[in-house]
Amino acid sequence: MSNHRIACLYALVVLVLNTACVTSLQSQRTATSGSDWLEPSPALRQQIEDEAKRLPWTHGMERIESIHWFASVGEPAYPTLLAMVLDPRADVAGAALAALGSTKDSRLVESLRELPWPDADHSDLALERARTLLRLGDWQMVPHLVKGLRDERMMTRALCIQALDEATHERFGFDPRADVDARETAVKRWESWTKDRLSDPLLAQNPVSKPKSSTRSDD
Repeated sequence: MSNHRIACLYALVVLVLNTACVTSLQSQRTATSGSDWLEPSPALRQQIEDEAKRLPWTHGMERIESIHWFASVGEPAYPTLLAMVLDPRADVAGAALAALGSTKDSRLVESLRELPWPDADHSDLALERARTLLRLGDWQMVPHLVKGLRDERMMTRALCIQALDEATHERFGFDPRADVDARETAVKRWESWTKDRLSDPLLAQNPVSKPKSSTRSDD
């Protein structure tokens, strides 16, 4: 799958999952599991494993439906999704990131930060990671996405401004379809705002949304 097709797919994913909520079907927390996350029931565990095997071979809307399913399962699927984030196939890793970002569960930030990310600072997947972490409340990702506003591809610029707007409720006049000069003026405003925002320790610690409850249990 080309980088352009991946970007188009995840633009649609963001729109579809923007209001996705975290639910944990047939799950329970076990004191002896050693896991930080809710444990799925045996039946749900099997569903998660089956869906993880199926996801790499899905395409288009079927892929989006798979991501939506993982996002709706929420916490019991986190270990599986965190492992999939390191999949060498960029589209699979991107799908896992999209599902995790859609949960808006800020507890995931530390787990994502601790993953042994490959050196891919300028790749589309690196921007997808930045978008995911920002959606989860990690404002250290803002400068990475501001840099993405200068990308030569309109879709990449659109995804970056969408993530920034969602987190900060600011756009500073940036339009991904505008001409180069207009975009550059807006990017400089973003850079100035970012410098001021993140240089203040109090402002840099942006309040993130409270973790969503994952205590629902359905038979």
